[in-house]
Amino acid sequence: MDLSAGKASETQTRKADHIRICLEENVQFHNISNGFEEYRFTHSCLPELNLSEIDISTCFFGKKLNAPLLISSMTGGTEVAKTINYRLAEVAQHHKLAMGVGSQRVIIEKPEVADTFAVRAIAPDILLFANIGAVQLNYNYGLSQCLKVVEILEADALILHLNPLQECIQAEGDTNFKGLLDKISLLCSEMPVPVIAKEVGNGISAPMAQQLIAAGVSAIDVAGAGGTSWAMVESERAENSKQRLLGKTFGDWGIPTATCITSIREVAPTFPLIASGGLRNGLEVAKALALGADLAGLALPFLQAATESVDAIHERVDLLMAEISTVLFCTGNANLSALRDSNCLQPKN
Repeated sequence: MDLSAGKASETQTRKADHIRICLEENVQFHNISNGFEEYRFTHSCLPELNLSEIDISTCFFGKKLNAPLLISSMTGGTEVAKTINYRLAEVAQHHKLAMGVGSQRVIIEKPEVADTFAVRAIAPDILLFANIGAVQLNYNYGLSQCLKVVEILEADALILHLNPLQECIQAEGDTNFKGLLDKISLLCSEMPVPVIAKEVGNGISAPMAQQLIAAGVSAIDVAGAGGTSWAMVESERAENSKQRLLGKTFGDWGIPTATCITSIREVAPTFPLIASGGLRNGLEVAKALALGADLAGLALPFLQAATESVDAIHERVDLLMAEISTVLFCTGNANLSALRDSNCLQPKN
């Protein structure tokens, strides 16, 4: 078998496994939460607002969104993934939400699967993020490959995802992360679109955020602990007992999402910040925004809905938007800016 074809086939199989495992197995963090339960909103019994006039729209990278929601990076490269991406894109276009796709490395290895990511025809106006693993910059990837995935997707920005723990546990993991910061810095200076640094569920600390900002990234997606554990996902895919046990040992490794937001905001008060990692409803989204995030990303709730139907995704978005609006109304805030400035979210203790 041609080595490149074998690598592409391996990548496709891994992507299919990831979808199945996330939907069918218990791979959520067991002993670490996203941290939002430690905060509580102060209720306003007389908000002096009309609920129908609450405004949850926002702007990110110059594009207006009807809600501060990002359909987080999930999948691509298979026929099932194509259906999921197309359904998500249809709903993102309807509601004017942001959307990211899963890692597009498979496109470089197997160009014929590009249509599984090609959502621009369905969603011509949305804020759309391409995606590639940062570690691939140490494995013969560079500016040309990054430009290619952005061009194919017609993306507004490029996500570089950071996943050292996942790569440690994957049988086929790429684990040479040495010298990546300098390569990220060079890429940021050469890319014609913004570059977003994103973890995959283990969080970004304030010191690491400072280094990434200095390197030139345009936004950070904290992707903290508390949701899907990719160590546990890879444990389910393990080819031997060592990998399986390694994944279970590190199943609860990471920094809770709420902690990532608060610590990064202390050192970078205005830097574009996306909160993801275990967000499951609009109340948690509102808490993330009140703590300082600009957007909130969700993956599993949208994946579950997308495997059902387009209508199921619409229902999930409608509920999320209603939950965010209810928080604003019941805290006396007419819009997201007021929410961030209101000091209405406080630690429980």
